[in-house]
Parts: sequence; C-alpha cells; structure tokens
Amino acid sequence: MTDLTKIPVTVITGFLGAGKTTLIRHLMQNPQGRRLAILVNEFGTVGVDGDILKSCADESCPVENIVELANGCICCTVADDFIPTIEALMALPQRPDHILIETSGLALPKPLLKAFDWPAIRSRITVDGVVALADAEAVAAGRFAPDPVAVDAQRAADDSLDHETPLSEVFEDQIACADIILLTKADLAGEDGLAAARAVIEAETPRRLPILHVTDGSIDPRVILGLNAAAEDDLAARPSHHDGHDDHEHDDFDSVVIDLPEITDIEDLVARVQTLARDQNILRVKGYLAVEGRPMRLLLQAVGERVRHQFDRPWGTAPRQSRLVVIAEHDDIDEAAIRRQLGV
Repeated sequence: MTDLTKIPVTVITGFLGAGKTTLIRHLMQNPQGRRLAILVNEFGTVGVDGDILKSCADESCPVENIVELANGCICCTVADDFIPTIEALMALPQRPDHILIETSGLALPKPLLKAFDWPAIRSRITVDGVVALADAEAVAAGRFAPDPVAVDAQRAADDSLDHETPLSEVFEDQIACADIILLTKADLAGEDGLAAARAVIEAETPRRLPILHVTDGSIDPRVILGLNAAAEDDLAARPSHHDGHDDHEHDDFDSVVIDLPEITDIEDLVARVQTLARDQNILRVKGYLAVEGRPMRLLLQAVGERVRHQFDRPWGTAPRQSRLVVIAEHDDIDEAAIRRQLGV
C-alpha cells in the first residue's frame, strides 16, 4: 500500500447487543494478511467492548491499534474526537491496511459517513462499506416492526400515540444506511425466525441489499471487507429519519453505572438482570463482576431478558471491581429502582 492509497474503513453498526463486538473478534482472528486498526464507540462512561477486543490483540491488530471512545457519539463530536482519532490511527508507525469502526448501538450511521467528507481526512480514507447487524431473534419477535393494523387501532383510540418510537427510528436508520446486512444469532432464531426477520428487513430497506445470517460472528471476511462502496459519496441512496437536520439527539436514551460488591450467586444476579428488563424496560446491561472465591473476572452481557456470562480472564493485579452499565430509554432510567433491584 502506497501513501497515496486511501485506507478503507468498514463501519459496523447495529442495535444494542446485535453482536458487533463478536463479529470484530472474528475478523481479528481471521485478518487474511491485513493489519487492522479498530475504533470502538461506546454509549456510557464505562467501556466494555473495547476491553474485550484488547484482550484479543495480536500481531495483526496490536493493542495500540485499538482505540475506545466512551461517553460520546463520534458522529456528534467530529472535530473533537473522531477526526483526531482517525488521524492518530493513520499515523501509526505501521500504517493499518483496514480500519474497523464499531459504532454505539444507539448511533445513527449516516451522520458518521458525512464526517468522512472532512478535508482533513477525505483524501486519505474511504468508507469501504457499512455492515448493519440485526438480532434475528429480536427482529422476528417484532420488537422493531410495529404491526400497522395494531398501530392504526391505537391511533384511533388515542391521537397522541406515535408508533415511531426512538428505538424503531435507530433500527430503520441503521438498516437504510447499510451495504450489507447480517442477521445474527441465527442459531437462536431458527429457520422460521430467520425468514420472519428477513421479511421485516426487506420491507425497511430502500434498495435491494444482501442479507446473510451468521452465528457467533462467523463469516468469511472476504464477504464484508473489500466492498469498495465509497459510502461517503453515496449518501443520497441512504435515507434517514434525520435527513435535513443539522444534528441529532441522543436524549431519548440514558445510561447509569452501578458498582456492586463481590457477588456470591451468579444465577441470582442473572435473575435480577432479567427482572430489570421485564419490569423496567431495560434494553442492555453489560460489565464485569468479581465473584467471591474466583480468580477470574466474570463478563456479563444482557440484551433484554437474554443474559450471557462467562469468565474471561484473571483479575491479576487489577482491582476486583464489579461494575455494570445499564442502558434504557431516558424515561425508563430510575437509578434508585435499578440499584434496589440489583441489591445495592
């Protein structure tokens, strides 16, 4: 690669818990000769995904090539955060062959694409493609596809009701901006679920797009890298609910960080997290936990009532600190109630 060659960037978008980090880990493990750099944007002040990826660093993607931006939407802080970070990645002693950007699950991808038109980077970098991940099981369950008949009935009963929730707008914007869509967690959705999810997404896409299903982020990198989409030059084909707005707001969502003592009963905590999702409409919970008598830290990630956990690595000399990030729509964040439910 010469200095005149633009560095390709793949933007990986998708709703909370769709599997973006899992996909990037798979790409790191299968670089196919590429030297990778990664930019991770998290919603909330405590980064989890960046830490997960740094634990997978190797010669093709060393730790210094993985940068995390927490507590801020990169498409809203272009001058302060995004541009300097991209410039730093391009100035690494060994220039990366490909940059992966994992957006926050709440991010709108189109404003980010517009940032690639900034003079400081436009001549040196290009958006190779936008990959949108959608949780097949969730989409099949209709969480982001309101029933038009039911909506009409509700609106007839109450003119103040609006079927376009903030969550559906985020989902639809991510799908509309994509070059390829991956239906994740295919093993959980089953054939019927995959067919239902595909139908929902095909109804939302403004143009015909490849829709593939994956499990555990496993896909041939050649399918999603090297698309040569130059997406920054193709914005008109990627409609957004926010077209015509100078910016967009994230005030619809909020997060709270909860510190916990060492836990003794993992399944009890799992049940508490599931109750949070069910009773308080919590969208996402993620973080690390110290378990009494265990030298390994416990990684916990929840999407709604679906909770996954695993011991990922020893604490070593790091403080044994239990901390969870809880994300929901703004009106559903009640820190006192969340603390009570988690027993702190």
